[in-house]
Amino acid sequence: MAEFIAEGIRFNNAQAVVKKIVDIDGNSVLAGYDGYIFGSPTFSLDIPKPVKTFLSMTKNTNLEGKLCGAFGPYLHDESYRHDDYAPALIFNILQNEHRMKPFDLGPFSLREEVVETREGMKACQDYGRIFGQKLDN
Repeated sequence: MAEFIAEGIRFNNAQAVVKKIVDIDGNSVLAGYDGYIFGSPTFSLDIPKPVKTFLSMTKNTNLEGKLCGAFGPYLHDESYRHDDYAPALIFNILQNEHRMKPFDLGPFSLREEVVETREGMKACQDYGRIFGQKLDN
């Protein structure tokens, strides 16, 4: 999903960098971007522990006022409320604890088996494209 979202951002001639949290060894690696989109799968209607740890670490980076988004795949029953998915939980953390500017489209969840389909790729690219447009504003 991250790569497809980054493609969408690049449709606006904006730069997009995709990083795995295991490859981020300090806050200086996070600093200096105009916007951030954090992703995570949903695990038992929650954010996985490594992602929670990462989000706690990012509090030391000055992300306040930066545009933020969140995304992630899910496998569980679609009858669950979408505000229980990891992207919605991450999005709330970014807004409330990091004081980031929320992206108008909010968090983006996509059923895992749809991600690699044409429909899934387009949905991810559209999310990125619109995020990229907001960076210009």
